[in-house]
Amino acid sequence: MHLSVCTPSSVAENVMRQLAFCLLVVSALYAAQGSQTLTGVITDDECGRANHSGMRMGSTDAECTIACIDAHGAVLVLYDGENIYQLSDQQAPERFAGQRVHVTGTVDSATMTIHVDSITAAE
Repeated sequence: MHLSVCTPSSVAENVMRQLAFCLLVVSALYAAQGSQTLTGVITDDECGRANHSGMRMGSTDAECTIACIDAHGAVLVLYDGENIYQLSDQQAPERFAGQRVHVTGTVDSATMTIHVDSITAAE
């Protein structure tokens, strides 16, 4: 029968290996949740669609979006044709109201929120 001897240095090595492995796993998970670019229309959460027909509050989609925000306390969102994403930044997207844009940021799929890094007009 062979008995292995546990020395303080072998225990420390095992702990360090386990710690290194855990750090690799956490790093991989964090990298998987990195920045993404989504394309859609900046609208308001009261409307929730790119087309503001029905309850139009302005002559253009942009005017309607801003009017909804002012009148109803609505917030700016990105509508990609399928999903509605809340935007962490409410100032930068205002100038793109009613327009098709690219929003780059980190998406929190649990809350459907984009933590906005940048917004650019889509062509």
